Amino acid sequence: MSGPAPCQLQPSLAPTDWVAPPEERRRRLSRPVAFASLAVVFVLFMAASSAPSPLYVVYQQEWHFSATTLTTVFAVYVLGMIGALLVLGALSDHLGRRPVLLSAIALEAASMVLFLTAGNVGLLLTARFIQGIATGAAMTTLGAALSDLNPAHAPHRAGLVTGTAPTFGLGLGSLGCGLLIEYGPHPTRLVYVLLLLALVVAGALLSALPETSLRRPGAARSLQPRLRIAPHLRADLLSLVPILIASWALGGLYLSLGPSVAVVLFGLSSHVVGGLVVTLLTGPAFLTALALRGWPVGRTLAVSATLLLVGTAVALTGVEEHSLTAAALGTAIAGVGFGGSALASFGTLARIARPAERSELLSVAFVISYLAFSIPAVIAGIAATHAGLHDTFVTYAATVAALCALALLAQRLRATRTPATGGVPQA
Repeated sequence: MSGPAPCQLQPSLAPTDWVAPPEERRRRLSRPVAFASLAVVFVLFMAASSAPSPLYVVYQQEWHFSATTLTTVFAVYVLGMIGALLVLGALSDHLGRRPVLLSAIALEAASMVLFLTAGNVGLLLTARFIQGIATGAAMTTLGAALSDLNPAHAPHRAGLVTGTAPTFGLGLGSLGCGLLIEYGPHPTRLVYVLLLLALVVAGALLSALPETSLRRPGAARSLQPRLRIAPHLRADLLSLVPILIASWALGGLYLSLGPSVAVVLFGLSSHVVGGLVVTLLTGPAFLTALALRGWPVGRTLAVSATLLLVGTAVALTGVEEHSLTAAALGTAIAGVGFGGSALASFGTLARIARPAERSELLSVAFVISYLAFSIPAVIAGIAATHAGLHDTFVTYAATVAALCALALLAQRLRATRTPATGGVPQA
């Protein structure tokens, strides 16, 4: 699927300032509306990705599969996403943002149809894999397009959206699905019907998106899997790796096994609670990212790593003492750390990259994040099948706490080698 050919760039203009013929400008969204539409579509993709999480328990009860299979279904999605990030991450830099986004919407819609018809684990795996490819193709392109359309008076707004949309969307999808399972008809179907309708609307919006990336040769060559980082960006990305791994590993635990922990360890049978488990982590993350958007990056990262460590420790204590209150409180505290780390990490990357580097740099960051998101979760699923859910959660949480301590050390070392980062203007 492809959109209209991009308009020609006038030599005197910046790379994102396109001059379109009058008749085409009338058919395209204005820059502010286009920016807002991209933010909504970003949230939609992330909500769709987390919607199956509360359903995993339902599928497990209906189809009688193990925790290993459950986390495999979770990991297949991430496998498709990482494959798309590696292969398609730079494609929009060559073909343009709009055609790649429209193709991702179409692929996501196809996965919703498969979810609707799934009656066994095989179809569920296929649907999640295709959804992963669609999401991976969309995420870096959405991030790059947001940066292209970023308003001049709020230079950090694109980074704010890129850092907050994942957490907001993940929480919205899981909680919304939990409510639909508990109170709506057709618990394994309704959520996918609603998401499919939302994707149709999103496709209509994106078809009117102004093109912001000059079509240039090398599209086929860009499909070669690679992780390339411009030399001047490597030190900044390396300093962010520990906090990316710690925060997204914790997110992977909650999205894959969180609802099962609520059911098995705390005896909570409500599907709304299963959705709340994820929202307790991602809701505070979203609110924190909004609240801290004016903080200096260094301080945000240090506070975030500390709260991730404290929150994980409190949640672990809640599980050990069988205290639902402590487990919920710890999850919310860790969510604050999750949100702060996402804001500072992706906000930094969106700011430091040049337009032609954005898709590739975000691809690398997302690959790191989602490897941390998936691999530990799969290992945890295998461990839960053999050693039990309690011991698996305890070991996993202790490992995340250790990673948080490593992230704190990395930020301290980085701070001693570089000047203090100034405040981030309000978005």
